[in-house]
Amino acid sequence: MSYTVHPSAIVDEGATIGAGTRVWHWVHICGSARIGFGCSFGQGVFVGNDVVIGNNVKVQNNVSVYDAVTLEDDVFCGPSMVFTNVYNPRSAVTRKDQYLRTVVRKGASIGANATIICGVTVGQYAFIGAGAVVNRDVKPYALMAGVPAKQIGWMSEYGERLELPLSGDTEIACPNTGVRYSLAGETLSKLEDK
Repeated sequence: MSYTVHPSAIVDEGATIGAGTRVWHWVHICGSARIGFGCSFGQGVFVGNDVVIGNNVKVQNNVSVYDAVTLEDDVFCGPSMVFTNVYNPRSAVTRKDQYLRTVVRKGASIGANATIICGVTVGQYAFIGAGAVVNRDVKPYALMAGVPAKQIGWMSEYGERLELPLSGDTEIACPNTGVRYSLAGETLSKLEDK
């Protein structure tokens, strides 16, 4: 094996796991899961069958990545954050044919104890604050907080808060890296090097 699995973990036959990935204590990875290289799964993580996880993804302790969830490269899932896959669950009603797809785009971070309601897309490099409840799509680079989550700012790819209004036309540099970003209306984008 080119990946590491703790003896207490269960990796069902058929799971695809990339090189350098680490699977820690009491993790369960189902047989149809597809996982990239260099990932880390903390204690008590569950990964369902219909799950695609990119490269260098960090899933902290006590997170369940249920069916119909896709995590792109470099996503961070904080401790005990929650994904759902059915919008209106009932114990007495089977709705496995009604799973709503959830996508977390490249580089996004989800804070501890946050909840991502199924059917949303979290934009690239977005930052979901601890305890937030996300019930609608999140823009790239958006900083979200609260219940329900509302945008309160912008974040750089490095994870630094950018002192920008929520809308307008301006530019700013990341205070740590100097990489420049452009705000046009309600859309933030990274400026490519000239």
